[in-house]
Amino acid sequence: MTAETTSDNRLAQLRARAQARQAARTAAREAYEAQRAGGSRRRRSLDELRAIAARGQAELHGAGFPGAAPDATAEATAEQVVAWAVREFGPGLAVASSMQDTVLAHLVSQQLPWVDVLFGDTGYHFAETLGTRGAVELDLDVHVVDVKPRLSVEQQDAAHGKDLFARDPEACCAMRKVAPMHDALQGYEAWATGLRRGESASRATAPLVTFDEKNGVVKINPLAGWSDDQVADYVRQHGLIVNPLLSEGYPSIGCEPCTRRVEAGADSRSGRWAGLDKTECGLHV
Repeated sequence: MTAETTSDNRLAQLRARAQARQAARTAAREAYEAQRAGGSRRRRSLDELRAIAARGQAELHGAGFPGAAPDATAEATAEQVVAWAVREFGPGLAVASSMQDTVLAHLVSQQLPWVDVLFGDTGYHFAETLGTRGAVELDLDVHVVDVKPRLSVEQQDAAHGKDLFARDPEACCAMRKVAPMHDALQGYEAWATGLRRGESASRATAPLVTFDEKNGVVKINPLAGWSDDQVADYVRQHGLIVNPLLSEGYPSIGCEPCTRRVEAGADSRSGRWAGLDKTECGLHV
């Protein structure tokens, strides 16, 4: 057998394995979606969801955080937080992802395969971010949902003037990120976010569980206590996809017009809306 024949056989085996994996993934996803469609339940009231959030705080929070049990010591692990969320909400739980990394989507999908991953498709993303989004859909057992603004970029330019992000970034974020996510979340009871306390001073007290009054859902931050090193270790351990911009001086990645490279040692979010008195898009405030 020639080297060329061996190489062709190896390639055929790899293709067959990839096709078999894709077929298995498709079958599993279709089965899950059929089960979900047949088992829809009433969306619980805001008071019921507030009570669930309070129970979660008592069960998961460590000493010093809101709602923690009187005898609380260490807070729950990320895996324990996700397990609680899956028990409480099942398919009523969604994951929000900016496609900076895929840690949270992977973590949740291990316990809730085909969980909806909400990607805020603002129309202003880096090509690398859109590429990461596409890779996630192929690589992870999740259902990526593109959350789009009511107006396209062109429609927004016509209605509010070109490059609104440069003149009024608050208004631009409100229209392209905050309002679309609010609308999308009305179909769920809870959302999990990748918010971490070490990212910035404004996030330093992020709880594991809270009730999101603005969106009317329970908000869960399983990675709140994780460091950058823990995120990197998880990525390496599981061979996860990350946005390539992370290795090019962009430790925090948002829309392309409003994101800059960051100097070594600077706050990881200092490249977002650089030069402006703005550090958050509005999703988490």
